[in-house]
Amino acid sequence: MPRVIWKGAISFGLVHIPVALYPASRQSGIDFDWLDKRTMDPVGYKRVNKRTGKEIDKEHIVKGVKVPGGDYVLLSEDEIKEAYPKTTQTIAIESFVQAAEVPFVHLEAPYYLEPQAKGEKAYSLLREAMLEAGVIAIARVVMHTKEHLCALVPAGPALVVNTLRWAEEIRPWNELKLPAEGRAGAGLKEGELKMARQLIEDMTEPFKVERYDDQFTRAIELLIEQRVESGKTHRVEPMEEGAAPRAGNVVDLTELLKRSLGKRGGASADDEEGAEAAPRKATRRPASGASRKRA
Repeated sequence: MPRVIWKGAISFGLVHIPVALYPASRQSGIDFDWLDKRTMDPVGYKRVNKRTGKEIDKEHIVKGVKVPGGDYVLLSEDEIKEAYPKTTQTIAIESFVQAAEVPFVHLEAPYYLEPQAKGEKAYSLLREAMLEAGVIAIARVVMHTKEHLCALVPAGPALVVNTLRWAEEIRPWNELKLPAEGRAGAGLKEGELKMARQLIEDMTEPFKVERYDDQFTRAIELLIEQRVESGKTHRVEPMEEGAAPRAGNVVDLTELLKRSLGKRGGASADDEEGAEAAPRKATRRPASGASRKRA
């Protein structure tokens, strides 16, 4: 069961329907971890002060908006909520439209709505009335300190909220070199269109999402299974609890040498002396993705 990420009400005229919002999608595919290829150590995600390179605690982080001149305005969570309080707990329906009128390019992320506090009847009333009218609702909602335009869509027994991208978030297609609309723009012949229509008709069928699967993920999983069966795996030593990580921009060559020698069956005293005589540390260029966990 996914966790509730928002609670509020659908505002439909004078009717308020209490609801809880749940994510309707989830990530799938291969979960790649980042590893240091020299040592097989995990590479983690950190909150790092960009000036000092030091990790900082979450409680020391504040939200700031850069303004002309280079200064920042700092805003707390309470100040953000107070600045626009009317819709923070409301999915405010503004109009009803035909679903086909909403371009696919505006669709962003889906969420399920669950009725709360004896709101089942009002929830059902809105769902069934929209189904009979053949419309979806356009509304506003504030989640995670950001206002979203959204479509409220009846889908089976559920009402689904699908957040929409604002008009300014969609790049205009006039930046692209596209053929003109209509037959004449591309010099299409009737015979060509007839054959294309026939092909489309032959390939047209009811949409059933279960017929489609993630073939890329299946291929990678098969490759991983083959590597495991052939013994082509690498050992990653677990991090000790409470162990302080080394500085992100410094490589301890002595430690790397000791590990390398250890894999070869141990080091001699002369080897250890040579390692100690070697430079202790050397700087390296910071990796651009070193503060991220996954691509």
